[in-house]
Amino acid sequence: MPMQPWFSDAKLGIFIHYGIYAVDGVPESWSFYTGKVPHEQYMKQLDRFTASKYDPKAWAELFARVGAKYAVLTARHHDGVALWDTEQGDLNVVRHTPAGHDLLAGYADALREQGLKVGLYYSHSDWNHRDYASTVHTDPPNDEVAGNRYASAAPGTEDPEAWARYLAYRNAQVAELVEHFRPDLLWFDGEWERSEEQWKMRELSEEILAGNPDTVLNARMLSYGDYATPEQGVPLQAPDGPWELCLTVNDSWGYQHHDHNHKSVRQLVRYFAETIGMGGNLLLDVGPKEDGTIPAEQVERLEGLGGWIAKHCGAVYGTVAGLPAGHHYGPSTLSADRRTLYLICFDAPRETIGLRGLRTPVKRVSVVGSGTELGHRVIGGLGEVPGVQWIDAPTGADVDEYATVLAVELDGELDLYQGAGRD
Repeated sequence: MPMQPWFSDAKLGIFIHYGIYAVDGVPESWSFYTGKVPHEQYMKQLDRFTASKYDPKAWAELFARVGAKYAVLTARHHDGVALWDTEQGDLNVVRHTPAGHDLLAGYADALREQGLKVGLYYSHSDWNHRDYASTVHTDPPNDEVAGNRYASAAPGTEDPEAWARYLAYRNAQVAELVEHFRPDLLWFDGEWERSEEQWKMRELSEEILAGNPDTVLNARMLSYGDYATPEQGVPLQAPDGPWELCLTVNDSWGYQHHDHNHKSVRQLVRYFAETIGMGGNLLLDVGPKEDGTIPAEQVERLEGLGGWIAKHCGAVYGTVAGLPAGHHYGPSTLSADRRTLYLICFDAPRETIGLRGLRTPVKRVSVVGSGTELGHRVIGGLGEVPGVQWIDAPTGADVDEYATVLAVELDGELDLYQGAGRD
């Protein structure tokens, strides 16, 4: 199936890690897996998970307001606690928490009311399921995968029938998500604990697409994923094909009350600009509190980033990856018709901005947001090597607080020189 066209032009998505782990503010699922928190203590959070102020409409309005085009909510993390009333077992927030109701239906409806695409996160692994640790990766990537009691069977105790039961459970839960909520995107995780063949990824992919052929799948479906998912750092080289960077606002995926190390708005603008300049999307994560409210510090960051996007939307939406490294000192994007370059300057430009290797003549340069026109001229060049296009630096109110963007309108499609010069 071809990639859904909405994905590559979405640019910004919101990741939401929401679950019982927000009660005590501990790392989601991992806290009992690693032994940081006793398993019994972790699971007692079920008794205090209320979702008392959960308002998916407010979430959706916020996400739309900041310029996001999709969101991804953790339907079930590695702890096996489902946010919907699954018919596969009874470990879910409907039956075992004071919240007492399905949290996915309202979420999906609210996003669609705002014109946003619906994403659901689902972990292949379930460290609470009695049949999960019944086999081991055929080629374990590390000792932890091979030896953790929540992930793998002890030597000599593998049980193929139990593993088959687990796969049936996983497939049935995914089928529920597809049938009941018709997600536009399924964001899988946990794939590292088994091989592609053990997971039966081909069969799962076929079942998903039979239920909804337009579903986008991430790379944690291994060979059957549609796009790459680098995590917590902009790659130095863009992955082949569509991709998305998932990034936390602070240092944690889920809510952790002690984590106040929030990235600044300026840093988030930089992450975003660098990501879209390489042709990717930013999936920016927030961790709601136990009651369902998103922490004020994270809302503030989203709104700050959203304000920058709104001012520079022409350089964001409807664009593709910009210039290769070396042509401009900063990221850039390119209009879909390849006739307008958008140069992003993180620091206040001084005197002039240089644009190297540009063969296409420039018709006009202006500041995005204000429309102020800037002078420009070509200096130098020899033979096939074009001179440097020098653009007068914007000043005063034309310099953006976070990142200034210049629109370079070309007299034709972008044509670049990338040779080594005269030898």
